Amino acid sequence: MEQGSGAVGLLAGSGRFPVIFAEKARRLGLSVVCVGIRHEATPELAKLVDRFYWAGVGRLGRMIKCFRREGVRRAVMAGKIQKTRIHSPRRWLRYWPDWRAIRFWYLSGRADNKDDTLLKAVIDEFAHDGIHFGSALEYCPELLVKSGNLTVRVPTSSEEADIAFGWELAKEMGRLDVGQSVSVRERAVLAVEAIEGTDQAIRRAGELCPRGGFTVVKVAKPQQDMRFDVPTIGRDTVETMQRSGGRVLAVEAGKTIIIDEAETLALADRYGITIVAR
Repeated sequence: MEQGSGAVGLLAGSGRFPVIFAEKARRLGLSVVCVGIRHEATPELAKLVDRFYWAGVGRLGRMIKCFRREGVRRAVMAGKIQKTRIHSPRRWLRYWPDWRAIRFWYLSGRADNKDDTLLKAVIDEFAHDGIHFGSALEYCPELLVKSGNLTVRVPTSSEEADIAFGWELAKEMGRLDVGQSVSVRERAVLAVEAIEGTDQAIRRAGELCPRGGFTVVKVAKPQQDMRFDVPTIGRDTVETMQRSGGRVLAVEAGKTIIIDEAETLALADRYGITIVAR
């Protein structure tokens, strides 16, 4: 995405990534118009951008109108959206979708509702109104982790075998667009991430392996679209590992975001957790 004139749109979900993007855009002198997903994005964003709007997760038409009103023609996505919301009871009453969202959900002709299918369809919907999405990482590439052992503790030979075993499985799950992470111990699968997200998958692994000491492998999909759903870890991931008994976290170099890297790695060192990028 060209970083030329005109405001950049930020479609913001939860977590620190939208905040980091907004702060970086400000340092670059860019004007940012943010649409925050209600119940996901932090109100802190309103102080970091030029214009801020709230929109419910089911208000696709409002999101597009807000960006168009401000003349936005290029935008990025940052942050998480809880995918389980689409399966909540009385979801239409709870999230009160507008006509654009209803038409999108029922009349778009999608073959399935996998993550990539949905998000690419959303991007196409914005493109119909002249709003084109690029990757937020084009503005802050420094967030992508570099290859190597990132913590003081390094994997044992047994843990290296679990990383290799889990890596192949995680890549296959990514190819199928199921999830991005698997938890393994002694080359046996404990948990595979699906709609619940990485943290809950790690917690489930801890419940199924109360002795702890397991390895979590989190990778990009073979067909990873860097405009959305880029694998992300941070302090919350490390805290979840600690509480659940995880010992090693292996991620993919150059395709994984580490939020607040110095603090995240320092926390892992304090807990004796290994983080490696391969």
